[in-house]
Amino acid sequence: MDWNKPEIKRLIDAVLVLKTPEEARRFLRDLLTSTEIEEFSKRFQTARMLSDKIPYSVIKNKTGLSSTTVARVAKWLNGKGGGYRSVISKLHDHPTPLARES
Repeated sequence: MDWNKPEIKRLIDAVLVLKTPEEARRFLRDLLTSTEIEEFSKRFQTARMLSDKIPYSVIKNKTGLSSTTVARVAKWLNGKGGGYRSVISKLHDHPTPLARES
């Protein structure tokens, strides 16, 4: 993927200007289908569970994701990109209002 494409840069800029949970909800709802939102939330849940050392089998049963998807999330979580790790760390250090509600 070319992260330098103007349309991708604009999408990243759009995410960075969101300030409130309501703004994020509205933007995600307009951008993604309900199915995509559910899928992405399950992947993020999987990353959090993997970082808490929850076994794959438990994650698979809890999220309904395939073992292939759980393994892919584990690869990204433990890879050099660090996106999942960075966000999980920030949420642990500074929980958002939504994170505190759950």
